[in-house]
Amino acid sequence: MTETAPPAIPMTGQITLPDGRVELAPDAEPPGGRYANRDLLPVPAARRTWTTYNFCALWVGMAHNTASWTLASGLIAVGMDWKQAVFTIALANVIVLVPMLLTGHAGPKYGIPFPVFARASFGVRGANLPAVVRALVACGWFGIQTWIGGEAIYFLAGKLIGSSWSQASHIAGYAWTMWLSFALFWVLQVAIILRGMETIRRFENWAAPFVLVGAFVMLWWMSDKAGGLGPLFDQPSSLGWGADFWKLFAPSLMGMIGFWSTLSLNIPDFTRYGRSQKAQTWGQALGLPTTMTLFAFLSVLVTSGSQAVYGKPVWDPVQLAAKTDNTVGLLYALVTVLVATLSVNIAANLVSPAFDFSNVAPRRVSFRTGALITCVLAVLIRPWKLYADPQGYIFTWLGLVGGLLGTVAGILVADYWILRRARLDLAGLYRAGGRYWYARGWNWRAVAAFTAGGVLAVGGADFHPLIDGRPTPALAPLADYGWAVGLATSLVVYLALMLPRHRRAYAEV
Repeated sequence: MTETAPPAIPMTGQITLPDGRVELAPDAEPPGGRYANRDLLPVPAARRTWTTYNFCALWVGMAHNTASWTLASGLIAVGMDWKQAVFTIALANVIVLVPMLLTGHAGPKYGIPFPVFARASFGVRGANLPAVVRALVACGWFGIQTWIGGEAIYFLAGKLIGSSWSQASHIAGYAWTMWLSFALFWVLQVAIILRGMETIRRFENWAAPFVLVGAFVMLWWMSDKAGGLGPLFDQPSSLGWGADFWKLFAPSLMGMIGFWSTLSLNIPDFTRYGRSQKAQTWGQALGLPTTMTLFAFLSVLVTSGSQAVYGKPVWDPVQLAAKTDNTVGLLYALVTVLVATLSVNIAANLVSPAFDFSNVAPRRVSFRTGALITCVLAVLIRPWKLYADPQGYIFTWLGLVGGLLGTVAGILVADYWILRRARLDLAGLYRAGGRYWYARGWNWRAVAAFTAGGVLAVGGADFHPLIDGRPTPALAPLADYGWAVGLATSLVVYLALMLPRHRRAYAEV
């Protein structure tokens, strides 16, 4: 089918409630065909029940996790002091909250998940491009978090069982018992996700405060080892506040933004269950920057303390907890790590790619099947390689992720807020040949904007330790600002390509 102008017809088959939320009309036939299934259809308004507390608890549960800990402690490991690390993370989370709220708006208003939301800009079929990119990133994250959880099981079992477990023969550089621990944690997460979203919501509600208490216990333990809080605050920066710090600050800031750039795209997967816009806005504003900054503060202090106690910063909390000789303390610390890892991994790295993979083939791939695909790909990505080094973890992995996903965020924001003024045709998002079909289901303008933003954002990045060298060395100066470059470039290019068509042919009513 060739591209045609979007039809200038009313958005029939949907109703707008007094509070502004939109749902399919009660007498309208639900969308069907190859681009719809039960998991992708809009959530009815009556089932959008998540409150401000639910969203806040979701973020507390996701922010208070081992990867967030290593995010902050990794900055200490590469030379920052606690003030510089907390400042960098706090600023990054305030910045990333803006696109998070903008894209999250479509969730409670229309009840749709991220891949369906992306159909408005990329096309009904073209939305598979950002969905698959986002899903593959989630697979990497799921693998990293599962490796962390397996590591906690490995150290815990080693303390309880003894050297026969901790000094087992090695396979591919790790003890076979470490591989077994990795597999056990993998299976545990699959069992939880298969029980559905309501189980996830209940798990997040109690996991959030449990993990926060565990972080304070870690702080108390390290301050006791260091002889008080003083040594935790006294560890100096090896960078100072001069040129060396600011040279590291930009890529670090983009890396911190990249950490949540995934959720800034697919947050509609969660906000679609929101009771109101107020619930998702306040829940995210209270839950993300505040708790992320608090957790960063705790983690950098504990890591600074480890530097004072052990002579070098121990940035991995699992390995740090394993240094205690107190069995009860070790059990508590490692159980906290397990709960924290489960909390973020299931919510952030299984729910969203499950929807994304379902969007590729809705009639064949359900939410649960998509989750299983994620779990398998997470192992094939070899997460132990990504997590082995804080330099590669922060600057390569997070930098690349942020750069690519920033380009998608720019397109979504430009399309939903600037072009469409937050008005969507629900039925059209599932229909071949409708207003979001473009050319054979693809909007080439969105693909062009994504390509342009992606090339400028990550083309000059250092891919070590994944590969040696930079794909386009001339673009290296832009690589330190990958997320911002990708978002700004794709937003401008998309508007430049879409505005003439929009003015000529699109009549929103």
